[in-house]
Amino acid sequence: MLATLSTRLLVRRCAGASALAVALLGAGLPATAADRPQPDLTRFYHQRPAWAACPGADMPEDLECAKVTVPLDYARPGAGTLDLALARYRATGPSHGSVVLNFGGPGGAGIPELAAEGRQFMDLTNGYDVVTFDPRGVGRSSPVSCGEDGTAVPAVPRHGAGNDGSQDLFRQLRQVAEECARNSGPVLPHIGTVNASRDLDVIRQALGDGKLDYLGFSYGTRLGAVYAAQFPDKVGRFALDGVDTLTESPADQGLAGAEGQQQALDDFLDWCTTDVGCPFGQDRRRAGDEVVRLVRSLDRDPVRTDFGGSFTGQDLVGALAQGLYSRQLWPPLERALASLVEDGDTRRVLAFASGGTGLPHGRRLTDRTGPPAAPRHTDGGLVDAADVPADNLPAALMAINCADDPDRPDAARLTREMSTLRAAYDHASPIFGRYRLTQLLLCYGRPRGTDFIRERVKNVPTAKMLLVGTRGDPATPYRWTVETARRLGPSAVVLDNKGEGHTGYSSSMCVHHKVNDFLLYGTLPASGGSCPADAPAAVGPEGAG
Repeated sequence: MLATLSTRLLVRRCAGASALAVALLGAGLPATAADRPQPDLTRFYHQRPAWAACPGADMPEDLECAKVTVPLDYARPGAGTLDLALARYRATGPSHGSVVLNFGGPGGAGIPELAAEGRQFMDLTNGYDVVTFDPRGVGRSSPVSCGEDGTAVPAVPRHGAGNDGSQDLFRQLRQVAEECARNSGPVLPHIGTVNASRDLDVIRQALGDGKLDYLGFSYGTRLGAVYAAQFPDKVGRFALDGVDTLTESPADQGLAGAEGQQQALDDFLDWCTTDVGCPFGQDRRRAGDEVVRLVRSLDRDPVRTDFGGSFTGQDLVGALAQGLYSRQLWPPLERALASLVEDGDTRRVLAFASGGTGLPHGRRLTDRTGPPAAPRHTDGGLVDAADVPADNLPAALMAINCADDPDRPDAARLTREMSTLRAAYDHASPIFGRYRLTQLLLCYGRPRGTDFIRERVKNVPTAKMLLVGTRGDPATPYRWTVETARRLGPSAVVLDNKGEGHTGYSSSMCVHHKVNDFLLYGTLPASGGSCPADAPAAVGPEGAG
């Protein structure tokens, strides 16, 4: 049960117009714009959210919602605006401001996550208003979409198809990019972490905080790192859990993801085959082969879904990727797979398949078994939750990752390298390799992304930040935590979580307490500190889910 929150209104005023003007001049701008006269953003930094009950019958009564307005294009603030959806739980005790949460993705909407999983963060209301938001292009904040067939992206062939096959693949990839642009509206060219970070600073000022206190998961750690580079003097207490890479190429990231997910699948099958209800039987070695056969069978002959679409092997791989983020999800994943294998019923698996990557493993499984909602282009105002397109999360994931990536190899280079890439990804995982390779290619046909993250996010002169790396994380390998900490410089302090699963805050009581102690009291574990793996929770066919 969620705690009853205080109704005391906390209002803080900015130090003054002159201080605000100084803060706006050149702060956090990419190097290419730092020497130019900067546009006037004063009106965006003078907002105060109007908090009210969140719309929707399933929203917690003590969760409040509001919005802030940001420029569509920070270089041309008069060219249009966007509203960003906010939500908060009020502080229950003496508050020293707000702590802002980002749950990852990229493309994860913050408000439904906080509404579903708010109990995990109630300890933080002892000292903070706990705030989250739907980033630009995500959730209710001008959601991007690729249309009704947006998730039906072309898959890389299993065998070399020669130049003709490659050209057909590239043509399809370009068509996907065009569909996404057509269905997403004016926000799409202005999506990405550099702009989301600038939005985060507008939110900080709107909340009345001189510095930003922040808790980011997975992709949210990338957003936090970019903010630290853009606004180093505004960094308060930053906790980054499940640390993303800032330097690895998309190809290397995809390989790391495929390897991590394959290990998580192996662990799941070790567990599943001890149960008589496992749809792949009790022979562990044969079970791995059965999963491969099921994926390939569905790729050759997809099954129909209840709303008229088709469910392919790659859709199944996407579902597996989501269900393997933590042991807590194994029982419902086993039941979903049993329904698919034994009855051809896709409904339970589809609830996993619609998810994105990077969310903490305590997240709610969203029912996406119905047809996609029609995207609605708006004038930048918030959309109703019911009108968020069903493919918003994967569409936003693609858009943000591509916007953050400066690499755009042309068709000739990709054709030359396709066989090598395919072999490397298949070696990393016979299940996830092809899926990850397809994701790698989805930036083809989109504009080149920023080089700000790779070139400028390093040696940040900020207050100390806590970085949590989990040894058995299938999505953000522990080495990324170490590498990113080294890149950020002396301000980064690493907490080594010896456990498993994606991120540590939801799965490790030790991590949970250490992160809360840092955010609430400033108590920081010495670099090199660690948390032992928690004893495995009882997981079985009757487990929660």
